[in-house]
Amino acid sequence: MTNKTPGITRFDGADAAAGGTPRPFAKAVRAGDFVYVSGQVPAVDGEIVSGGIVTQTEAVMANIISVLDLAGCGLEHVVKVSVWLDDPRDFTSFNSVFAKYFTANPPARSTVQNALMVDAKVEMDVIAYKPE
Repeated sequence: MTNKTPGITRFDGADAAAGGTPRPFAKAVRAGDFVYVSGQVPAVDGEIVSGGIVTQTEAVMANIISVLDLAGCGLEHVVKVSVWLDDPRDFTSFNSVFAKYFTANPPARSTVQNALMVDAKVEMDVIAYKPE
């Protein structure tokens, strides 16, 4: 965790895929009562997990939960999710996994196709709200 700007806390970490060098971005940033989580892909130890959209969505959700935990939040604090899918035909399968994680109070969500993704079938970022 780094804190170089008053009122803003950055949650950083080394990137295993880059040989442990610092990322050029924060995993998450708390600004006041909001926590912004950077885009998460289905990677474990810097490698994209193999498998279809269900397996990859589960991996992305695990990464999001981990980063939210760093910032002292949980999925119950998520108010907005942005989703990028490699193939829009995966939407129904993606949505079935997503729904398991957001049952009681689902967040607002945008879902679009992203043809720039390589090997990853899904990427998500989230915004959480948790008063300090």
